[in-house]
Amino acid sequence: MPFDPRSSLAQLLSDVARRAARYAAEAEQRHTAPLHEDVARLETLATTFPHDATEPAEVLALLDEIGSPATLASTGKRYFGYVTGGVLPAALAANWMAGVWDQNAYHSALVEKLEEITFGWMKEIFGLPASCGAGFVTGTTMASFAGLAAARHALLERAGWNVEEDGLFGAPPITVVLSAEVHASLLKALSMLGLGRKRVKIVPTDQQGRIRPEALPTLDDRTVVCIQSGNVNTGSFDPAGEICARARDSGAWVHVDGAFGLWAAASAQRKHLVAGIDAADSWATDCHKWLNVPYDSGVIFIREPQHLHNAMTVGAPYLKTNDGRMPPVFTPENSRRARAIDAWAALRSLGQIGLEKMIEGNCRLAARFAEGLRRGGYRVLNDVVLNQVLVTFGDEETTRRIIDALQEDRTAWFGGTQWQGHTAMRISVSNWSTTEEDVDKSLEAILRIAGTNVPCEIASNPKRD
Repeated sequence: MPFDPRSSLAQLLSDVARRAARYAAEAEQRHTAPLHEDVARLETLATTFPHDATEPAEVLALLDEIGSPATLASTGKRYFGYVTGGVLPAALAANWMAGVWDQNAYHSALVEKLEEITFGWMKEIFGLPASCGAGFVTGTTMASFAGLAAARHALLERAGWNVEEDGLFGAPPITVVLSAEVHASLLKALSMLGLGRKRVKIVPTDQQGRIRPEALPTLDDRTVVCIQSGNVNTGSFDPAGEICARARDSGAWVHVDGAFGLWAAASAQRKHLVAGIDAADSWATDCHKWLNVPYDSGVIFIREPQHLHNAMTVGAPYLKTNDGRMPPVFTPENSRRARAIDAWAALRSLGQIGLEKMIEGNCRLAARFAEGLRRGGYRVLNDVVLNQVLVTFGDEETTRRIIDALQEDRTAWFGGTQWQGHTAMRISVSNWSTTEEDVDKSLEAILRIAGTNVPCEIASNPKRD
């Protein structure tokens, strides 16, 4: 039956607010992972494409009543996977407003102004040059893609080659230097840029995953060096100051993968970890990680904005041209959602004190996890310098069995990883609302389940740091 969607909009928005508030309130009690039967119920959504229209209220009810129970509680206080935070109240509310406004960042004065403000705040937080250019993207994968595209443009332009016009066929070669612990997102960006995942030089790392600067190869003015600020497993930081000095002397470009680690700069106690990154040429980070805004939200910063502009520029007779910033010429997408609205709201609501408290609080809770695990007799593999904890329960089979059992227990959510020959469980404390009580409840579940799954010879003679 035909209907007018506009006639029910106010009631629908009221209904979604009620349902969302209930979901948020119940998040305190619900399991971190969905029950198998709730996941199975998703099949009831798999109907043939309807012939007739469906009332929006009915569509919303289906999403909530079938979808909500099947969600992973990734915004919850005891979700410790994939270094993603929850959603700050101000950021969530702003995200809703952004959806109602439905602004395309390409031609919105509001978005342009909020991007300008937000980038200014972030550059101040991270200690980056005020003259940097920046753009909002989906996440660190696309931020690195944009940063490396700018690097490709700059280095080839220096060699007399216009890669945007002439492509890579016949272009002077570019050398890419990566850490042995490089994140997969950087390899993906390199492959999309035509620079290749395998045509790289790998630099060995120390036991915490930090690049050994003495092992860097010879650098020149057609070299890109990629470093990490916050290893996704250990939270460690490459020695940026020393590496950037080497690169500057040779004319090489340094790109920083700071997906979550750049936010350590907001904490007076952790700021030393990012020392030297201000000398790099491009920096990639996420907001949906430690800033706790909704998915998807990443940022690329470029020391010399014209390189990003030239790599991303686009033109058409119908597109806006003026003397303003024009956000799309700093990102791969033309049409994109107004991510600055969420990020601005998060930063405005936290302020300097609130942001530092959130970052430092998560780090303290990670240390609490590590201490509890050590007291329980289990081996923590990393120096807990940030919000990451790696623990092993013995051999690979035992560790994986314990991770699986914890996910079935649903008290808290943890994931597995591989680290320098060890199978480990990774704990990432990134949520603004996680408390000591949440850590202690999660530790109780870990020790209870590990105690019943670890072989007797390991439990009676555990490896300790």
